[in-house]
Amino acid sequence: MQVNSAFSTAATASTATNPVQSSDYQTFLNMLTVQMRNQDPLNPMAATDFAVQLATFSSVEQQMQTNQLLSALLGRSGLAEMSGWVGMEARIYSGAHFDGTPIDLAPDPALGAERNFLIVRNQDGAIVETVEIPTETHTYQWAGLDADGEPLPTGRYTFELESRMGDEVLDTSPVAAYLPIVEARLEAGMLVLVLPGGMLVDSSTISGLRQPRPTPAPDGALVGLY
Repeated sequence: MQVNSAFSTAATASTATNPVQSSDYQTFLNMLTVQMRNQDPLNPMAATDFAVQLATFSSVEQQMQTNQLLSALLGRSGLAEMSGWVGMEARIYSGAHFDGTPIDLAPDPALGAERNFLIVRNQDGAIVETVEIPTETHTYQWAGLDADGEPLPTGRYTFELESRMGDEVLDTSPVAAYLPIVEARLEAGMLVLVLPGGMLVDSSTISGLRQPRPTPAPDGALVGLY
């Protein structure tokens, strides 16, 4: 009973620090309890065997804590490195938040395509615009205007490129957008980037980085970074 009490205390303490470790403690405790209940009363397990099991489990648990500490340190190191990304533009395929500001896209037409159509969907998945773009186009600025030339509602939009040869659809693929990085965060051990509109994306999904493009000032001069 003393062994059972000791493990219960350890499991309680572990719960406050790490739910996964608490589960491991509880599993080990249950296995040890079953082992004690089902041992041969005429040939019981020696106390030293229980001590060896406890020492082995403690060693594994300490290694888990060490690995978690290393992961946290590596995450913070990566966060410090990614702080240099803030202010740059990230190339992502998961759509973009539109607030009236044109969005730079990077369409990639299929090989052999004769015609290419940019398909824009709103956050409900409904198509709000379909526009043909030149086959040789690899950069396109989406203005976000409706048929009357008025800005579409603020919100998240996704982009697809439909490549055709005659009447045959060769390929339909997502189109990347370039969006400014507002912030870098470490959440649940994962490095995430904050984009306009509060969009959160896993840093591992970023397929490219570039300096912000120059934008025209009211007097016609260029401002921003090259």
